[in-house]
Amino acid sequence: MMTDPNLYFTMAGAGLVGLGMICMASLAGWRGWLALKEREINAYADHAGHDGPTLPNASARIEIADLKERIRKLEAIASGVDL
Repeated sequence: MMTDPNLYFTMAGAGLVGLGMICMASLAGWRGWLALKEREINAYADHAGHDGPTLPNASARIEIADLKERIRKLEAIASGVDL
């Protein structure tokens, strides 16, 4: 039976050490993921500096999606399909 107070302190200390190890490993993984994303952004920025095609901004893409949806509905109406 666990009645020795020193055993409780030992278990609590071991738990804290384990939690610290998990936190440090998670932090190392997080920093690695951030470094990866930074490299991806820098690679994209370097590539985007060329005269290649560029993506439209978000509002233009939303407007294009809206127009496509309207066309789809008009085609459905023209073919006699109820939406």
